[in-house]
Amino acid sequence: MRAISSMATRHLLRDLADRAAGAGLTRLEIESVGGVDAARRVSAGEGFDLVFLAADALAGLAAGGHVDAASVTSVAVSQVAVAVADATAGPARGTAVPAYADAVGVRHALRSAVRIGYSTGPSGTALVEMIRRWGLSGEISDRLVQARTGVPVAQLLADGEVDLGFQQLSELVGQPGIRILGVLPRECAIDTVFAGAVAATAPMPEAARELLRFFSSERVASAIRSHSFDLPAQRSGGGRE
Repeated sequence: MRAISSMATRHLLRDLADRAAGAGLTRLEIESVGGVDAARRVSAGEGFDLVFLAADALAGLAAGGHVDAASVTSVAVSQVAVAVADATAGPARGTAVPAYADAVGVRHALRSAVRIGYSTGPSGTALVEMIRRWGLSGEISDRLVQARTGVPVAQLLADGEVDLGFQQLSELVGQPGIRILGVLPRECAIDTVFAGAVAATAPMPEAARELLRFFSSERVASAIRSHSFDLPAQRSGGGRE
């Protein structure tokens, strides 16, 4: 079977696919590309069994009849974290501890930074919108640096292009040359729910649903957390949608 996903979940989904195969389920091959490109290809009718994207992107595909709306299932939640350059650091370690005590600390960090790196996709869009709501766009917009396609924010930090970076925690963990300060505090948290759905082109939709049920089951909850993702609220009782 064949699936497509955004880059943010590539390592997690490959781990889950291996676990599913080990449990006797159908082997799933996953192609990970930019989220916009993935949605475009699914909309164009390219043949996939499963689609894994941010929940809002999947909702758009469901509205267009490109995935089965009834099959859309939350799999994992990714929190946006804050990082700085650190040439002496090894692979960055993740932490769900807030980087700052409150939103005031985040605003101060933004205003103090020389160059601010942020990602493409829903988390980057949410960060820019938050900056707009805080009335800081005029002050810092010329210091915002959006990561180029295929370039993680961690690389911008390590290369000295920015001195403060915001990206999903799962994308920062393990990257060299950076230090993760923590996630955004609760009052201004940016969380992205990643979900899966059965594609309209799936030749074996029930087998695809079986894999999706496995990916969203308690059997893989610890694996999801090990990749620095959180669990959706309906599974963790305390996760965030």
